[in-house]
Amino acid sequence: MIVAHVDMDAFYASVEMARYPELRRVPMFVGGSERGVVLSANYPARAYGIAGGMPSSRARRLCPQVEVIHPDFDHYQDVSVGIREIFDTVTDLVEMASIDEAFLDLTTAMRRLGGDPVEVGERLRAQVMDEQRVPCSVGIGPSKFIAKLASQAAKPDGLKLVPADEVVNFLHPLPVEAIWGVGEVTAAKLHKLGLKHVRDIAMTKRSTLQRALGAGQGGLLFDLAWGRDERSVLARDPSEHSVGSQETFARDTDDAEIVATEILRMAERTASRMRAQRMVGRTITLSVRFADFTTITRTGTIAHHTDSTNDIYAEALRLFRRLHLQRARIRRVGVRVEKLVPKEGMYRQPALDEPEHGWEEAEAAIDRAILKFGPKAVQRARLTRALC
Repeated sequence: MIVAHVDMDAFYASVEMARYPELRRVPMFVGGSERGVVLSANYPARAYGIAGGMPSSRARRLCPQVEVIHPDFDHYQDVSVGIREIFDTVTDLVEMASIDEAFLDLTTAMRRLGGDPVEVGERLRAQVMDEQRVPCSVGIGPSKFIAKLASQAAKPDGLKLVPADEVVNFLHPLPVEAIWGVGEVTAAKLHKLGLKHVRDIAMTKRSTLQRALGAGQGGLLFDLAWGRDERSVLARDPSEHSVGSQETFARDTDDAEIVATEILRMAERTASRMRAQRMVGRTITLSVRFADFTTITRTGTIAHHTDSTNDIYAEALRLFRRLHLQRARIRRVGVRVEKLVPKEGMYRQPALDEPEHGWEEAEAAIDRAILKFGPKAVQRARLTRALC
């Protein structure tokens, strides 16, 4: 098994710094300004000792000049959904462990993507940064346990691969606190037994650990100390399957041409993800969020199942124009295709005047180029324009 663990670096803080780049240069955290706790701190703030879970009052004492940003959970969820959509282009075996981390089972996907998991991981990192403008760390290993430890070792903003034959060398020097489920209480019990590192646990008899910690926990720690973890990546129900993309403008806009360009960008991104998953659909939803944060959605159904950018864009643009907006300022647009079905077995009757080779072959070639050279390898001329 080949598993990747992708963990966003200081997620809430990174999302805010993507929105407000001036925050990158100063200590800042997301949380309550007077009461409450620090939810996420950037690395300049961490240099002062500020950490997640710390009372905000203490953080301000450690760094009186720290910038405090109140959390915007709706926006963080939107970004998380966008990141999940990127993961879906790689494999359909994705388990979101939380809003800012996920496990991906790459075992089958590697046959399609090529034999180097490091290249796949680096492309994932580049795509998350390109589309969502937040950094992430990626750990790759033969199990969920090792992949998560590897991502921790890769922080910040890095990648670490632990092959199966290097698991013991990677794992054994780590402190016992690195093992899942070892908190302060369990760590204290292990320390009392003279067990400071994972190696110490591995060299202790299973029965000794079970007497000290209980049959279940003692046995589990023994197995984990040798890198044994049989848990599989828990993918979501296929009946929930849909693919979409959304973009928040740097500044609210009422320019219909700018909005139409972003609808095209979202349609292209969505179609590319569908093709990567070999899925097609005919139910297309457009979402528009306005400057006052109200959101509307419109859904249309086209005549045939598709994974074509042009088909999806045409319907999404039709839905947008039917809104008849009068200079309304728009904050975000999104395009989603729902009720997806496998492309295999689906037949579409070609038009009599349709050329033998057309956009389907062109988009397949574009997908191959992007997979090999990165997300900006080939772009439509209209999409080279910067975001508003």
